[in-house]
Amino acid sequence: MAGKTANSRYGAVAIILHWLIAGAIVFMMYLGKTMEPEDYQSYQLHKSLGITILALSLLRLIWRFVDPPPPLPAGISWWERIGANASHWGFYALMIGVPLGGWALASTSAFDTKVWGSFTLPKLPFIADLAGDAKDAAGERLEALHGFFGFFGFLALIALHVGAALKHHFWNRDNVLARMIPFISAPRKSS
Repeated sequence: MAGKTANSRYGAVAIILHWLIAGAIVFMMYLGKTMEPEDYQSYQLHKSLGITILALSLLRLIWRFVDPPPPLPAGISWWERIGANASHWGFYALMIGVPLGGWALASTSAFDTKVWGSFTLPKLPFIADLAGDAKDAAGERLEALHGFFGFFGFLALIALHVGAALKHHFWNRDNVLARMIPFISAPRKSS
């Protein structure tokens, strides 16, 4: 099993999943803002990647329990610990909730979702069974929520996450950033 090393870094599996999911989410944010309603292929790509993000995020969550994260440095304050935990669980909520919301939204559509062109994603029955105005209203509400949390929710957490990691690396000069980026080391403390 590829667990953490003695220097308190995340293990290889956690690092790979982190960066795969992060890259996919950033691409999805771009795609979600730029795809045109009549571009069927972009929507299929968006939905396929969304289901992939959902699967990878569930795998990442399971892996977090199998191979827990390394401990935060000793000098981190209680409020930073609470903030770190809250932002990580916020990411999980979005990484799972936004794709599930997209799946629910796709279930209000007359079009099928072909995941990577290989299988049709089943429609969620409690949404797909709605009729007429109720289905249209659900679709509009789901689209608004999916768009808001899929862009602004992620944007806020990404800014907070990156800002905190950079603060720890350049201001606190601890190993928080180095735990997730394999090719950098913790900065030396100035004396």
